[in-house]
Amino acid sequence: MASKNISFDAIPSSIRKPGKYFEFNTKLAVRTLPANLQKMLIICQRLAAGTVAALVPTNVFSDAEASTYFGNGSNAHLMCRAAIKANPYLQLSVCALDDMEAGAAAGGSITITGPATGPGVLRLFVGSRRIEIAIATAATAEVIAAALNAEIGKLGDLPVTATVLAGVITLTARHKGTIGNLVDLTTEVTAAGVASAVVAMANGATDPDTATAYAKVFAEQYHIIAIPYIDATAIGALKTHLDSVSGPMEQRPGIGIYALDSALGTVTTLAPTINGGRLSNGYLRGTKSPSYEVAAAYAAEVAFEEDPAMPLNTLPLIGIAAPDITQRLSRTEQESCLANGVTPFEVGPGEVVQIVRAITTYTKDANGIDDISLLDLTTIRTLDYVRKACRERIALRFPRAKLSSKTPARVRSELIDVLLKLEELEIVEEVTANLPGLIVERDLQDPNRLNAKIPADIVNGLHVFAGRIDLLL
Repeated sequence: MASKNISFDAIPSSIRKPGKYFEFNTKLAVRTLPANLQKMLIICQRLAAGTVAALVPTNVFSDAEASTYFGNGSNAHLMCRAAIKANPYLQLSVCALDDMEAGAAAGGSITITGPATGPGVLRLFVGSRRIEIAIATAATAEVIAAALNAEIGKLGDLPVTATVLAGVITLTARHKGTIGNLVDLTTEVTAAGVASAVVAMANGATDPDTATAYAKVFAEQYHIIAIPYIDATAIGALKTHLDSVSGPMEQRPGIGIYALDSALGTVTTLAPTINGGRLSNGYLRGTKSPSYEVAAAYAAEVAFEEDPAMPLNTLPLIGIAAPDITQRLSRTEQESCLANGVTPFEVGPGEVVQIVRAITTYTKDANGIDDISLLDLTTIRTLDYVRKACRERIALRFPRAKLSSKTPARVRSELIDVLLKLEELEIVEEVTANLPGLIVERDLQDPNRLNAKIPADIVNGLHVFAGRIDLLL
């Protein structure tokens, strides 16, 4: 021991050769809180044309890279496009899956009837992507269908391929599995004498097993994971993964995001069965954008907000198609969503889709009692950050430390400093009032262990303001 209050890591106390010896101590250098950069992961499907093999986590920085890596028009490509459009500065990775050999691709069709008795246009929407052709007077159904099929063929980044026969265009999803069922088909015709009948995409079946992807990325931390799948099995696998990596032993926490565009009753029934404090179910009824693109955009917006306690209300989902006004959620329907673990989206000024209030699917505790402790998505994100700040400070200050009677007070002092800095950033509050509850003590069974109880009164979001106006005459 060199002295009572000073210890050295590299200068031994036993040296006898005269000299002036100095070492550098960096353990006290960092006095601030850690950064909170959010890394996002997408688990989705690739095409055989992609240059990156399945189950290889890959960083993606642009639409063009996603097209090359995973195949033009692939589910991975389109989800990356939606995410980057919503958040161009996103730190994005993809772990792609191959289609299941035994899977079935969804199919749909458009039947054209004619001939045209006047000029006009035909517009086909594949998801939110518009494809338009001109129709000349007297054009037959066969001619119109052939022209539309040719136009579809020019767009290699659509989620479907097309063939035509006798006025009927048959569309087939590029992927096997249920994601093809999520692609909406709608048409608009202005030419007199021409009509179009749409058969919706359906019968896609058997998705890849996402568990193989989670096994590949288990050792890495991704703060936000988005998936295109909306069945209980896939969502349950995501929940299991997040619970595993986020616990006190692994401490690589994250949240999971998926989205639905279906009947309100379907959505509000599914979310409570998931009941996960790390899972958020986005809901936008009636949008032309496939729900997997909505999930990617929602996740990218969450990643944009690095302040874990800042509410996500009104953040826009850039690039997501606003639903028709007849499909938009009423206030009562939004309340139903928020009471059942569903995050509703609405259409704001400029026809921009935006978040109403980001919540998790957690609504009840293990006893089935209503529990709002993890209602807001910001709550679990804030707790994760508080843990990170405390953990990193202790790791920096005590990388090699003795455990004596003096150690608990030193550790407690560092934790107080972290909590006060968190209070300055309005991440936690009432630190001073809660200091009696901050306990650091030696373990009664393990002589090499120190235990701590850290009160964290997190800052909540301002979601509701109620005022009464008194009329005075």
